[in-house]
Amino acid sequence: MGKTALAIELAQRFAGEIVSADSRQIYRGMDIGTAKPTREELSAAPHHLIDIVAPDEPYTLANYQAAAYASIDGILARGKQPFLVGGTGLYVRAVVEGLRIPRVSPNPELRAQLEQEDGLALYERLRALDPEAAAKMDSRNVRRTIRALEVCLTTGEKFSELGRASPPPYRITHIGLTLSRPELYARIDARVDRMVEQGLVAEVESLVRQGYSWSLPSMSGLGYREIGEYLRGGVSLDEAVASIKRHTRDFVRRQYAWFRLRDPRIHWFERADPKDVGRFVEIVEWEA
Repeated sequence: MGKTALAIELAQRFAGEIVSADSRQIYRGMDIGTAKPTREELSAAPHHLIDIVAPDEPYTLANYQAAAYASIDGILARGKQPFLVGGTGLYVRAVVEGLRIPRVSPNPELRAQLEQEDGLALYERLRALDPEAAAKMDSRNVRRTIRALEVCLTTGEKFSELGRASPPPYRITHIGLTLSRPELYARIDARVDRMVEQGLVAEVESLVRQGYSWSLPSMSGLGYREIGEYLRGGVSLDEAVASIKRHTRDFVRRQYAWFRLRDPRIHWFERADPKDVGRFVEIVEWEA
């Protein structure tokens, strides 16, 4: 049982609704590569913030936070229990910690200018303007570095200052799922193979035919980037699939470390056994 199945089980037990915290599942038409819930899963419990924007629509962390709070408040107003479900760390933090997110619209001209510069040079520039923000950022994450510079240069304020937290008025229970590395990697490999069997290549081809550019953030996600390289003739399909598996394992390791090191409030479980959902129910009831 993964996080989606567990969330549905808990939502059914607590008359709840699920709010997605997945930065890829927001995009319409990107279903297989983002492992969206199936029709059956979507019908088993109400879901929010899935399929809300086109792949070429700008969607910021501030947009997500506002939409998530609106969804959660609406669920609570209906007397239901919200469940925030997903593995995008910044999405989760934005909601549960109430990050103060800079309301700065993307500046295409400035971004284009910054993208011409070397990634390390951009990072050094950010470190000069905002050492605190740079210290918390991966120097290899050029997209995030550019966003921080964009905020600094546009507002004259430090990106780190605008990111302070103001926790929302919710009582929150944190549950995390993990597996042993061998079992986790086996599941990742099987899921990637299943995505290919379900038509991942055709899904990416369809997006390209609709005119969506390879340079879009949505098209740079796991699976889409590697299949794109295959479709452009850079690698074989077997090589692309192997890359997806390898990159997914790398991502999951970073994701686990990110949550494990940053948030001691999380109740961690090695797996979610469908025969033992009661232990999760007890945690929710105990902290409610």
